[in-house]
Amino acid sequence: MIFSKTTIFCSLLFWLTIVNTAVAQQDAQYTQYMYNTISVNPAYAGSRGHTSIAAIHRSQWVGLEGAPTTQTLNVNAPLGYNGLGIGFSVVNDKIGPTSETNFDLDLSYTIKLSGVAKLSFGVKASANLLDIRFSELNQLSGDVTLEQDIDNRLSPNIGAGLYYYTDNSYLGISIPRFLETSHFQETSLSVANEQMNLYLIGGYVWDLNRSWKFKPSFLTKLTEGAPLQVDISANFMYNEKFVLGAAYRLDAAVSGLFGFNLSRNMFLGVAYDHDTTALGDAAFNSGSFELVVRYDFISIKDRIKSPRFF
Repeated sequence: MIFSKTTIFCSLLFWLTIVNTAVAQQDAQYTQYMYNTISVNPAYAGSRGHTSIAAIHRSQWVGLEGAPTTQTLNVNAPLGYNGLGIGFSVVNDKIGPTSETNFDLDLSYTIKLSGVAKLSFGVKASANLLDIRFSELNQLSGDVTLEQDIDNRLSPNIGAGLYYYTDNSYLGISIPRFLETSHFQETSLSVANEQMNLYLIGGYVWDLNRSWKFKPSFLTKLTEGAPLQVDISANFMYNEKFVLGAAYRLDAAVSGLFGFNLSRNMFLGVAYDHDTTALGDAAFNSGSFELVVRYDFISIKDRIKSPRFF
């Protein structure tokens, strides 16, 4: 029997993922994390001051059969003028024969530290649905425990976060999922445990002149048993319309980012990643692509000096 290179690589990638999850399972990653803070930090809910909806699609390692794809839809809004905020997110993550869907409900409470500085406290309640289609794999071991698919295995979880922000800066720390839930354990190989992911996110916006703004930002993710993930980005905004930037993921990828404020309410952003690992030179890997669309329900009465850069 002859297998294509992409099929062989996909199978190896899946089994390496299964083995690694015996130590640590990580959340989905995003290059445009600055537009998806609510997914990792519940304290972000309501911080924009109005209802905001965002959708993100990510295709990783385009051209590789079974490569990861992620779709995210989130909405968050303040609740009146009492400092409360609410958010809801749906994240669908797929790699090979495995699919995960997370449903998150976020609540936040914000206090004013000064005229411009605010500190938010947030909690997250989530539910994870796990699907693994072992029947799609070419099994060579003959292990009968891998012949039965896993359908919509439900695992609840809770998380929390802190988020400090002003008109031109932000800093947040969060653990979206505290419970180290065991999704399944059929054999010594097929083990998947939900590990805690600790996130630290931050950024600052400088007004370079009347036309240009500059925002460096970072995201750090720490997971026991997995390499430290550090994302660093630098974005420039021109005339409150165009966003152009670059990003670097430690020992993993370099990225280009472009965004455009289609109107006062709608933002469109795209990103392209090129792997700096050996995988980046593979003929069947065309890099990773990301698309984000965000709509802010800003009324004419809202006194907003300029579109928020985070």
